[in-house]
Amino acid sequence: MPDFLKLAALASIIAFADTAIAQDTTTDGDTTEAATETPPADADTDTAEPVEGATDEGTATEADPLARSMGVEVADENAVGTTYVKDEFGDWDLQCFRVEEGQAEPCQLYQLMKDAEGNGVAEINFISLPEGQQAAAGATIVTPLETLLTQQLTMAIDGGATKRYPFTWCSAAGCFSRIGFSNGDIAAFKRGANAKVTVVPVAAPDQKVTVTLSLTGFTDGYAALEAASKQ
Repeated sequence: MPDFLKLAALASIIAFADTAIAQDTTTDGDTTEAATETPPADADTDTAEPVEGATDEGTATEADPLARSMGVEVADENAVGTTYVKDEFGDWDLQCFRVEEGQAEPCQLYQLMKDAEGNGVAEINFISLPEGQQAAAGATIVTPLETLLTQQLTMAIDGGATKRYPFTWCSAAGCFSRIGFSNGDIAAFKRGANAKVTVVPVAAPDQKVTVTLSLTGFTDGYAALEAASKQ
């Protein structure tokens, strides 16, 4: 322990001990009477001058240079439940969640979709599903809060057939559409160059907002996702 911390701790102990002794001495005979005796009205009494920068309660104010530097807890970036990019495949990131030692890490294939100015508009998270289900893979697409939910979300791969998907819920992070993809859909993603994702804004229900989902690197990324899911 640094010397200044030792001194501070020692001072605190001494102050606590002095307080306890003062309280004890007020319980013994004449000492009690002396402690409770009221000084004469004309007696001179010392009055402590207020300390600059202290309130009536004795708490520090802005005059205390340490009042604004009491410390803020920093989140652990490596804590269980946080994500990290395990690998990159073209325009896709293989994100995995940190878990307790010895457990298998769940992973997802992630992409942030941007507008023409480079602003993030929507994001998609692919997950691989166990064999034998009707859906071969699942995905969650997150769009801004001001999305007209009744118009749902549409997607078309390389100008092909357009499919419509409903929204499931909204939170402070945005509005979520949970989607199931067949083996045929996954094959189309692997063959394709890009997909167009379209939503309708609440403020302009007669207009559409379309962003591009790049499929560059999807084939290798999805293979890595499947491999991670089987571990």
